[in-house]
Amino acid sequence: MKIVADSSCDMAILPGVKFSVVPLIISADEREFVDGEDLNVDEMLTFIENYKGRTGTACPSIQGFLDAFEDETELFVVTMTGSLSGTYGSACAARDQYIQEHPERKVYVVDSKSTGPGERLLIEKLSELIEEGISFDEICTRIEDYKAKNHLFFGLKSIDNLAKSGRVNKLIASAVGLLGISILGTASKEGTIEPVGKSRGDVRLVRDTFKEMKAVGYRGGKVRINNVLNVEIADALKHAIIAEYPNADVLCYPAYGLNSFYAERYGFILGCEC
Repeated sequence: MKIVADSSCDMAILPGVKFSVVPLIISADEREFVDGEDLNVDEMLTFIENYKGRTGTACPSIQGFLDAFEDETELFVVTMTGSLSGTYGSACAARDQYIQEHPERKVYVVDSKSTGPGERLLIEKLSELIEEGISFDEICTRIEDYKAKNHLFFGLKSIDNLAKSGRVNKLIASAVGLLGISILGTASKEGTIEPVGKSRGDVRLVRDTFKEMKAVGYRGGKVRINNVLNVEIADALKHAIIAEYPNADVLCYPAYGLNSFYAERYGFILGCEC
């Protein structure tokens, strides 16, 4: 068995299990940034923040996924939310072509309805299930059950790129960043962006995020937190969680390019098991 994911999972390796990542592209007309662990996020954001032209992102190609499938007989593919990206559709098209060429093989595509830490939780769970040695079909059932119990939150100090791409309302975007206001949001069940409030200052943002986590049923499960050049806020979230749930498995790490482009400088994204 092998796991394949798009690069918005913010991962490069997965010990103990076959794993490949297919990169997305962040573009600014004449310049492209290939998402991945080697991308200089600060340099990319600085360029985009000062760029006056058109910017955007591109999902992996069908061939990109097919190359990652290599010659495996059982594959699990995890993508960012299909509601906001063509990545899920590209992965499904690759699955259909692969199975047409190899009818005896199995490919299951998981629409994470999420991104970043939400994808990472699914990938880590798939790894655990594979190592348990259970069947392909049982893994498919259990990963969907697991996905339904997880939640994604984000705290953003700017949502200009989300607004420009039509993913959030431009009126909402205009208020974010003024007077230290950050937007706190979550991923809906459909995988769309759903604002849940505004917070002034990082202390309030951390407190409000933890409050929202507990409101949806968080009781000390696994938490994954990425950050865009803002280690301090990720650590503050971790400390708030550990203070109440000392045994919680909480991991903080830097966001790669795709999530940094949309979360923008100093933002964070958090995924949690409930």
